[in-house]
Amino acid sequence: MITLLLLFGVVAVALPLVTRFAGRGVFLVGALVPAGAFVHALMVAPAVLAGGDVTESLPWVPELDLALAFRMDVLSWVLTLVVTGVGALVFVYCSRYFRRDEEGLGRFSGILLAFAGAMYGLVLADDVYLLFVFWEATSVLSYLLIGHYTARKTSRGAALQALLVTTLGGLVMLVGLVILAVTAGTSSISALLDAPPEGGLVVAGVLLILVGALSKSAIFPFHFWLPAAMAAPTPVSAYLHAAAMVKAGIYLIARMAPGFADSPGWRETLVVLGVITMLIGGWTALRQSDLKLMLAYGTVSQLGFLTIVVGWGTRDAALVGLALLLAHALFKSTLFLVVGIVDHRAGTRDLRRLSGLGREAPILAVITALALASMAGLPPLLGFVAKEGVLTALLEATTESPLAWVALGGIVIGSVLTVAYSCRFFWGAFCRKKDVEQVRPVTESPGFLVAPAILGASGLVLGLLAPLVDGWLAGYAEQFEPVAHPYHLALWHGLEPALAISAFTILAGGALFWQRSRVEAFQSRFSGGVSAANSYWASMRFIDRLAARTTSLTQRGSLPFYLGVIFLVFVAVTGVALALNRSWPTEIRPWDYPAQAAIGLVMIIAAFAATRAGKRYQAVVLVGVTGSGMAVLFALQGAPDLALTQILVEVVTLVAFVLVLRRLPARLGEKHGSVHRVRRALLGSAVGILIAVIAVVALGARTGLPISLEWPELAYEGGHGRNVVNVAIVDMRAWDTMGELSVIIAAATGVASLIFISGRANNLPRMPRRKAREDIAVRLRASAESGPDGRSSWLFAGRTLAPRNRSILLEVVARLLFHSMIVVSVYLLFAGHNAPGGGFAGGLVAGLALVARYLAGGRFELGAAAPIDAGKLLGTGLALAVGTALVPLFFGVEALTSTFFEAEIWLFGHVEFVTSTIFDVGVYLVVIGLTLDVLRSLGAEVDRQQEEEAEAVKS
Repeated sequence: MITLLLLFGVVAVALPLVTRFAGRGVFLVGALVPAGAFVHALMVAPAVLAGGDVTESLPWVPELDLALAFRMDVLSWVLTLVVTGVGALVFVYCSRYFRRDEEGLGRFSGILLAFAGAMYGLVLADDVYLLFVFWEATSVLSYLLIGHYTARKTSRGAALQALLVTTLGGLVMLVGLVILAVTAGTSSISALLDAPPEGGLVVAGVLLILVGALSKSAIFPFHFWLPAAMAAPTPVSAYLHAAAMVKAGIYLIARMAPGFADSPGWRETLVVLGVITMLIGGWTALRQSDLKLMLAYGTVSQLGFLTIVVGWGTRDAALVGLALLLAHALFKSTLFLVVGIVDHRAGTRDLRRLSGLGREAPILAVITALALASMAGLPPLLGFVAKEGVLTALLEATTESPLAWVALGGIVIGSVLTVAYSCRFFWGAFCRKKDVEQVRPVTESPGFLVAPAILGASGLVLGLLAPLVDGWLAGYAEQFEPVAHPYHLALWHGLEPALAISAFTILAGGALFWQRSRVEAFQSRFSGGVSAANSYWASMRFIDRLAARTTSLTQRGSLPFYLGVIFLVFVAVTGVALALNRSWPTEIRPWDYPAQAAIGLVMIIAAFAATRAGKRYQAVVLVGVTGSGMAVLFALQGAPDLALTQILVEVVTLVAFVLVLRRLPARLGEKHGSVHRVRRALLGSAVGILIAVIAVVALGARTGLPISLEWPELAYEGGHGRNVVNVAIVDMRAWDTMGELSVIIAAATGVASLIFISGRANNLPRMPRRKAREDIAVRLRASAESGPDGRSSWLFAGRTLAPRNRSILLEVVARLLFHSMIVVSVYLLFAGHNAPGGGFAGGLVAGLALVARYLAGGRFELGAAAPIDAGKLLGTGLALAVGTALVPLFFGVEALTSTFFEAEIWLFGHVEFVTSTIFDVGVYLVVIGLTLDVLRSLGAEVDRQQEEEAEAVKS
């Protein structure tokens, strides 16, 4: 089962590629996968029908006792046959339904197969969380299928409506599943049903699960999304809305019924909502002139029927409910496929424009008659067998439960409506009508009829083999409380009350159809009023207006406003939490060393001075004082790694700020002066005081020893290093570091995309050293013609700068220190495993070396100093980190597991190498790439834009 599930996914991804070569034949290729799953289900049938379960399990999250657990019992076996069998036939049908030039054919085939795989996993899942994953996957994939015609507004709206309704119900269902799993202490569905938990919380959980099931199966008040989904291609309706997706909710009810049918509110909820749905769907179906919409509302009605029976929760109702589910899948998928053929052949689905099609397409008419007879409950079809069983089961239940009378009455009236719209469907599609021109259908391939013919005939064959079907389905019914005289499926039970009721529904339905003109006139009087669909759209319009109003109030384009809102919420929420706090520290230690107080005082003074600074650069430097003070505090606390990294980050940040400030006014408030200063000061003070209080409370709240005390031993024994900080970054917490590397790359890309105007191509001179010299020499000669400044050039591109921007001292320092800084950065990289340093600190030092070259010589000097694209450095660094994570998997150990090698090497002596150093090299390259990308975007690209602006002014 797991292999087949993987096959669904792999082939679904491959189908869009296959479409380029196979065209419409891609559907025949896709049909092989559900057909294979269908054959597999038939092969394991003897074991399943004998009372055994076919199970497979693969560990998922062992720490939480979660597994990819699959189980095939009788219920899931029947649903598997429906999902895969109907799915395979729908794929065959699609190969004739779509045109050869259909847009998005490959995408559609891949999504349809992925949906079939999701349904296959859903009906086999034996874990509540795994069930939910497949449940939501079907919602997302159905959204894509319903919205296949992306250019049509109705298609997009229907897809979104179905997604919102089913996803919302699924989220509610998830809460119920979690409640059951936590209460029972297991997420296994089979274990939950074997020993159902009890209590008020469980009742609430069960009702929440029913919300998900009812929304998925379009039960009132969620029924409106299904008719709207008819905007999808007809094969989607035949599969999703007849045999697969809408059956998911019915399946979940049937799955949970053995354990929770007697739960308070279960039976009452399902019967009442099922009856309402059946009546609304049947009554509305009678009003439709579009054959597909008639089937859609008929499907809503039949789903209400199934909900009543499957949810009743007795042995006999379970048996006939499963038979009815099977019958419904067969006849309703047949009818949807027939509508697709009628539409193709006649060019319309409007019964008011169809006439005489039965004579032109007699085989199609026979297939339709078989399916409609099963839906109306006529012998000898499977629908009749199931309907007789339903009536018998509910008649017997009326002696014990008054609710059975409600269910029975609703089903009788709904069955009358079903017979009426079944007759109307056949009359509208195939019969001759006065004043309507006879249809002259387009000739279609006989292969178009294969799928509906097989499905329609299956209902007849299974009806004739009712005792055999009874043996197949009895295994599910045996999960319920046994009865003295169990019911068995059969084509003839003799003259009994159920037969009389069935005959009444057929005659009454026929009479209703006969008087269709009067019925239509009566219905037209009640065409208005409130509907669930109108309520949905009214809600959506209200949400849109509310969103627009909220956006206009809050999204003003003002950064101070956004920060103010964030800080206000933070102060309000966290302040309330602190006010309710009862575990305040009993003592506070102001400092460990007097120097800490002095450093803190300097940081406070710098912070206040920053708020009073009049110039931007002055404010940036003062803000940097607080970061530098933090570095000193780290050093005093015995954390040289953190101190080194902090001071390097402060320097790089200062450079980045300086680069940005070049494009901003020199003085603060020159263009946009500060307003509401008092409010801002009060809010800022509140945030600062609150954070200080939080720090004190958090530090004083610890009652046990911190886990950090064990880190030195873990770093030495597990990570083979003495630098705890570096070993944590590249080994013990390497997953976090890998995520941070991804964030760094995203940040670099974001900065570059904001700066580069025409494209993100690298504009720095990427050329050999000799060619760089020649290019710069040309610029030097041009500079000499305008008047040399008489100063020698220590850097390649120094003379390319304007004399007022040159600093010979800076050029000399950059030239003398560059190579030394690169060597130091490499030393920090490789020494960081046992001494202060590491890839992050080493990368920052190398980045500062590039910063020095750029500040001294400009963008051309940066191109000569770093003859490699920043993106390649970022990508290579991330690839090394990911590779370090993946390689251990090939040796049968967990990802990111490190090992070390040691040897005696001549001249070097005893040498040790830890594989996590490769990960650190990746960090090193990513940090250099980030610095280089910032320099080339905020630095070189801004320089280039300024040069172009200056030339434009001169010209």
